[in-house]
Amino acid sequence: MSLGGLIAAAAMLIEFGGSIAVMSACLRGLSTLAANRTHAGIVRARLLVAEGVIAALGYKTAATLLKTIELQTWHAILTFTAVLALRTVIKRALLWEEGRLRAEPASLP
Repeated sequence: MSLGGLIAAAAMLIEFGGSIAVMSACLRGLSTLAANRTHAGIVRARLLVAEGVIAALGYKTAATLLKTIELQTWHAILTFTAVLALRTVIKRALLWEEGRLRAEPASLP
C-alpha cells in the first residue's frame, strides 16, 4: 500500500471515530431527555450533544489535517482552508452555546 493510501485509510478511521462520538453524544442526549423532560433535562441533553459535536469536530479537523499531506494544487489548498475555517466557526458557535447553556441554570428561580 502506498503512503497516500495509508494516509487516506488513517484519515478515514479518524473521521469514523468522530462519527462515533457524535452518535454516542446524540444517544446520551436522547436518553437524558427521555429520563428527564424538565427544563434542566433539556438543557443537559443539549449540553451532551454539543460536547459530542465539539469532540467530533476535533477528530474531523485532525483527519483533515492528515489529508493536507497530499495537497498539491492551489484549489486543494483553498478548499482545505475553507473547510478548516468553517469548522472553526462552527466549533466557536457550539462553544458559545455550551457556555450559554451552562450559565442558564444558574439564572433559573
